[in-house]
Amino acid sequence: MEKLTYQNGSYKTTPAHVSLFSRVCPSCAFYADVFSIVYRGSAKAKRGHYPTAAWAHSSLEIFRALERVGVQIEITGVDSFRSLDGPCVFVGNHMSALETFVLPAIIAPFKDVTFVIKQSLIDYPVFKHVMRSREPIVVDRTNPRKDFEAVLEGGTARLKAGRSVIIFPQTTRTPTVDPETFNTIGIKLARKAGVPIVPMALKTEAWGNGRFLKDFGKIAPSRPVHIAFGKPLRIKGRGAEEHREIIEFILGKLKGWS
Repeated sequence: MEKLTYQNGSYKTTPAHVSLFSRVCPSCAFYADVFSIVYRGSAKAKRGHYPTAAWAHSSLEIFRALERVGVQIEITGVDSFRSLDGPCVFVGNHMSALETFVLPAIIAPFKDVTFVIKQSLIDYPVFKHVMRSREPIVVDRTNPRKDFEAVLEGGTARLKAGRSVIIFPQTTRTPTVDPETFNTIGIKLARKAGVPIVPMALKTEAWGNGRFLKDFGKIAPSRPVHIAFGKPLRIKGRGAEEHREIIEFILGKLKGWS
């Protein structure tokens, strides 16, 4: 099964021929592929035949579909987590649907992983079977205390079982990072479970937010995708210093990419 190939923990799209159809209407070409990939994955998940390797493969197919319409993708810092013994908590900014679809292709070949996701994603037609098969930690964003308990309890259980967890502390997708609204739930989970945190910086505006369906917006190949992983952080004390380091890592990367 195909996997991404890294050089010194990094990957960069090799420019290739883009079809005329993909150049004229990249969104049409991309979503035609995506709906087929998700449908096939969902059918397998519904039958209970969708292990982590199959999920990673579906994610890689979507990754390649982005490249086929001309999106350039750069990944750095993969060595930061693939050499870790045991699970970890991945904490990053949340810019678009792209990271939800492509992070499994990057992380899952090295670490079994799941997401903290909002309730609507496990109720989404067709896609719900894929997400439910991953045993995600579900929050409804209406009761902060209940969500906090769900992440700490569910996250700790999964981490103790050897499964890493991806958390986006921002409550909504946004192209910017406001330190005041970047919560510390990832820090608290890592501290409770006794595992390291791996910071993630994401610039994924190539996959826009839709006007009617937020997950399916315009695909803009002129906007390169950047995904960077930072060095693992072990939580000391209450984690204030580590929280600051995560935010500084993300802001520094976003500034450099802009």
